Amino acid sequence: MDRTFIKIGNINIYWYSILIIVSVFIGYYFSLREAKKNGLTKNFISDLVFYLVIVSILGARLYYVIFNFDVFKDELLDIFKIWEGGIAIYGAVISAIIFIIIYSKKKKKNSLLVLDTLVPYLILGQGIGRWGNFFNKEAHGAITTLNHLKKLHLPNFIINGMNINGSYYIPTFLYESIWCLIGFIILIIIRKKDQYKHPGALLFTYFIWYGIGRFIIEGMRTDSLYFLGLRVSQLVSVILIIIGIIGIIKIIIKNKRK
Repeated sequence: MDRTFIKIGNINIYWYSILIIVSVFIGYYFSLREAKKNGLTKNFISDLVFYLVIVSILGARLYYVIFNFDVFKDELLDIFKIWEGGIAIYGAVISAIIFIIIYSKKKKKNSLLVLDTLVPYLILGQGIGRWGNFFNKEAHGAITTLNHLKKLHLPNFIINGMNINGSYYIPTFLYESIWCLIGFIILIIIRKKDQYKHPGALLFTYFIWYGIGRFIIEGMRTDSLYFLGLRVSQLVSVILIIIGIIGIIKIIIKNKRK
């Protein structure tokens, strides 16, 4: 698989970029539709999404640089060469959530309600974006065999794409993509039943669902970022799971008191 979607002169436009753009537009379109249901205006969502794109990219890069600083310490200017690769989804997620909370409070909006409006499309975007890793031949697991991949009943194009430099690899990008798409369906079902009656329900469910999946899948990957000998994404996943469980418990307790 060629990671380049199209080449215009000396400029390469990569599949990863296209998939991220598609994810943003899908999230923006459907968030606007949901905004009408919970009192959020079109201008509020439009401005928020515009800022989120910038904040998320910067956050994803900063996260990667912090936990991979040895690569950049001798050539600090390389930090700004984001086109050469090196972003982390957790950096984007964390920075986006922090910004949404700050921005919502500034605009006197319920931050949990805003997050619940956007989070289903966040996990959907993650599911779509993981295919960028497929085209880039990254975020895969350990070396495996062709026979093992065939036993998974994968389409031939995925099996062929997992042949990197003569070796076959476990398609962890696919596992996470499927996990995210299932998570998206779960959040939509919860949203339909709850109708935003319990702000934070979708956000905390996302924390638990994605945290569990990412913790397991991260353990299979060969390109993890480490801190003190531990996989950073697994540490973050555990924190998100704990926050999610505490948040759901608080919602349940608050609901019983009514």
